[in-house]
Amino acid sequence: MDKATVRDITVRGKRALERVDFNVPQDDSGAITDDTRIRASLPTIQYLLDHGASVVLMSHLGRPKGKVNPKYSLRPVAERLSELLGRPVALAPDCVGPQVEAMAQALKPGEALLLENLRFHPEEEANDPAFARQLAALGEVYVNDAFGTAHRAHASTEGVAHDLPAVAGLLMEKELTFLGSALEQPKRPFVAISGGAKVSDKIAALDRLIDLADALLIGGGMANTFFKAQGLDVGDSLVEDDKLDEARRLMRKAQRAGKRFILPVDVAVGDKFAADAERRLTTPDAVPAGWRILDVGPQTLQAFGEALSDAATIVWNGTLGVAEFPAFALGTNALVQMLVERTEAGAITIVGGGDSAAAVEAAGAADKLTHVSTGGGASLEFLEGRTLPGVAALLDRAQIPADLRTSGGEA
Repeated sequence: MDKATVRDITVRGKRALERVDFNVPQDDSGAITDDTRIRASLPTIQYLLDHGASVVLMSHLGRPKGKVNPKYSLRPVAERLSELLGRPVALAPDCVGPQVEAMAQALKPGEALLLENLRFHPEEEANDPAFARQLAALGEVYVNDAFGTAHRAHASTEGVAHDLPAVAGLLMEKELTFLGSALEQPKRPFVAISGGAKVSDKIAALDRLIDLADALLIGGGMANTFFKAQGLDVGDSLVEDDKLDEARRLMRKAQRAGKRFILPVDVAVGDKFAADAERRLTTPDAVPAGWRILDVGPQTLQAFGEALSDAATIVWNGTLGVAEFPAFALGTNALVQMLVERTEAGAITIVGGGDSAAAVEAAGAADKLTHVSTGGGASLEFLEGRTLPGVAALLDRAQIPADLRTSGGEA
């Protein structure tokens, strides 16, 4: 990776303004139900603190729509982060303004401050230059470790990089390294697995993966559109009728390129879209009237397993069924175990965030795979080959100012 990272600059005595992704799930009481994203940010925060920097952290949480809403306060995050770091992390009353600036400037090396929710201000998502300058005033160097928001050109992800030297954090570096190497120089055979609800969300990624991968395995609701494009009646299953031509085009493209494009050969159907739906196994051409496809079946899993048996690189994005319903999470859970086995056999296994990552976490398999991305939307756009604004804004190593450059990675 050519982008500069925290290891490439001198941070001792500096105030580092760090964008993190603390958009964590919470229950109705506000308690954090999954702190994965907070834990994923710890290596960079700890690196900066250990190397003599003070750290001003900024993040969004939820969708407060540009207004202050206590429901979306980052206070629970500050408390959890303090526990994980083993040191106090104060929560600022806002993310900009004189009081916040005074708190940031008062930080000593080894101390951290968390700003209140960036999206309490509409200027954040509007990438307002004046707002970005207010944020930039809180630091001397900018570190972006929030891959999950790197596909958004917001004030905290792109705007501040115009006012401060900008480098990648360790998590951002890891994301770009694994995703980049998988697409640019994959060990082969390279197998891509694509699931999720809609073809429309994955068209650009599928187009690119047909070019890059040796085989594509298709599951989830999006498979239904391919079934219907082949003339099958899939009952009440989710189908994007306006994408049937695109589905046919993608299948033709894969065939012309000599790539395996593997659709489910059997499916699990339910009589309604609900966790307590009756579950039956059938084939895609024999879905009962009024029923809907909600998962893949065992024959499909066997076919997928055979396709993965010699894979050296595997990239997976999107669940194979309605994984939030236990009866229809069987295919997704079985796939997780296949990936664990392939990882143990030496394959590179990369999970592209979102629901796929949640399924891996739920299975307790995150540390058994090569890399589980923290950014669903960002990883998908990366797979599509798009430029991520939050990444493009970072300095290349050759652009590091002389007064910040470090020769051996020591700050």
